[in-house]
Amino acid sequence: MADEQSSTPGRLTIREWASDDRPRERLLSQGAAALSDAELLAILIRSGTVQASALDLARQVLVLAGNDLGRLGRLSVAQLMQVKGLGEAKAIGIAAALELGRRRRDASPEQRVRITTSAVAFELLHPLMADLMHEEFWLILLDRGNAVTGKVRVSQGGMHGTVADPKVIFREAIDRRAAGVVLAHNHPSGRAVPSEEDVRLTRKLVDGGRLLDIAVHDHLIITATGYYSFADNGSL
Repeated sequence: MADEQSSTPGRLTIREWASDDRPRERLLSQGAAALSDAELLAILIRSGTVQASALDLARQVLVLAGNDLGRLGRLSVAQLMQVKGLGEAKAIGIAAALELGRRRRDASPEQRVRITTSAVAFELLHPLMADLMHEEFWLILLDRGNAVTGKVRVSQGGMHGTVADPKVIFREAIDRRAAGVVLAHNHPSGRAVPSEEDVRLTRKLVDGGRLLDIAVHDHLIITATGYYSFADNGSL
């Protein structure tokens, strides 16, 4: 990565931009919220090329993501490097910043959150699952008052499925003394529609929960833009 203190001929670093165009100075004087998505990305990119400034590269990255920050968060380092002039180091920096943003959301306190609707469960799990390019199966663990006591990933798989073993699922619930659970898995395809296998698994887990006195309150299928709730659709 080029040092921002010195630039090669024809290559402008952010410090060499006109003062009104410097996003770092604007961030210091006006706050990060005042900057556009492209300006924030330009700060991460730091310097451009002979043909394109850091801001130009940032705009190209956003075009690659369809000007959708959610989609941007799903781009791999290799995909980011499709932008000419965006090398591995810059792409890694962008990926790392986006991951930190996800982790910040995930770190929000959840101890006293109560699952009263499918939407509440969706909001808890969406940051964990929305950007995945593979399937994962998760549990929200609940006490008898339906307050969240934890979240746990049970399994992960490929683009088209993941193994959700009822024995593993209920062992997690029993070990953590859960009175109830909300099941969830994602569909990387973006289609929030249950498959026949999803329906069979849900019925098996609901029946198993009754035997163990562990209530299965819902099963969510989560995508980047929405979800399907078995409970809301009368399918439990």
